[in-house]
Amino acid sequence: MHPVQEKNDNTTHIDMNNKAGIGLIGSQFVTTIHAESLQRVPAAEIRAVMSPTAGHAKAFAEKFGIPHHFTELEPLLAMEDIQMVVIGAPNDLHCEITEKAASAGKHVVVEKPFCLNMAEADRMIEACKQAGVKLMYAEELCFTPKYVRLKGLLDEGALGDPILLKQSEKHDGPHAPHFWDVERSGGGVTMDMGCHAFQFFRWINKNNPVKSVYAQMSTSLHTDKTLGDDNAVIILEFENGVTAVAEESWTKPGGMDDRAEIHGTAGVAYADVLQGNSIQTYSSKGVGYAVEKAGNTVGWSYTMYEEAWNYGFPQEMEHFVDCVLNDRKPLVTGEDGKAVLEIIFAAYESAGTGRKVYLPFRTDARKPIDLFQDLPSRKSVR
Repeated sequence: MHPVQEKNDNTTHIDMNNKAGIGLIGSQFVTTIHAESLQRVPAAEIRAVMSPTAGHAKAFAEKFGIPHHFTELEPLLAMEDIQMVVIGAPNDLHCEITEKAASAGKHVVVEKPFCLNMAEADRMIEACKQAGVKLMYAEELCFTPKYVRLKGLLDEGALGDPILLKQSEKHDGPHAPHFWDVERSGGGVTMDMGCHAFQFFRWINKNNPVKSVYAQMSTSLHTDKTLGDDNAVIILEFENGVTAVAEESWTKPGGMDDRAEIHGTAGVAYADVLQGNSIQTYSSKGVGYAVEKAGNTVGWSYTMYEEAWNYGFPQEMEHFVDCVLNDRKPLVTGEDGKAVLEIIFAAYESAGTGRKVYLPFRTDARKPIDLFQDLPSRKSVR
């Protein structure tokens, strides 16, 4: 097992005589990552899993040796030996589940994106505040080893002051089927993957406020599957003068591409999460063709070893467990999730209107994609 790295002031402290009981909500792609990651955390013990789909939770529990499985949420939340729940359910359910978990006195980890809209974000934050439980936002890029080192180079002064930040994530479509349905997901690739870039930029730039957002989006390939954007370029301008550029795509074949750059007054640094850690592979069937994998990998692709660790999932979960057991402040909080969601809304507004959008941005839109659809700029890309 790889040791968890220290993250600024969030060094992990573990009492091996005290374990956190974990309840998983969901049973598909991301919850599999959560389970695999938590099983590598000595201070965590997964005690239950819940999925409303008949047979899913039972099969998941058998696969991972989890003692309890449910098709309803309430029995899981009633378990006294569960201190923390990890939500891997579709986006439109995050708010309701968080409120119920908080009411039951459980600490909450919410998978990205935070929720569907700003009103839900406020409800989630308030519910956890009133219940006295932690609300943690599962953004793994803040724990990805290469990106942690990238930030370290900037923080130690090796690159001078930041000028330009870049981050891109590209593959051939979402891992969770609900993301094709904008009514459930709230948006397309910007909602699915742009959220990673926006929190990465905020974290790298020491949470300086975002001043403006400008975005170009299109539905270029998957018009038969979704009304959401499948390609996007988003430019953020921070109040301290730093510019950040996010590139997001659901149209890249051959597996995942995830990389970042920092350009500073005294240097530049490039980090590629997958290249240098992968095995160049050719397969006529596709790597992992019999199981759920990221992207269509028929032909040439790059096969990862220790993929979850290279992305920082076990480190993220170990940090959250430590926060619960030792009452520490999470590196990524519900407030961070809300801040990212505001940027997402501003990006869809910018793409829909063709104008730069200044923050703070307030909207009562039910989901981000509503600011992009049914507008002249939207029709021009169909």
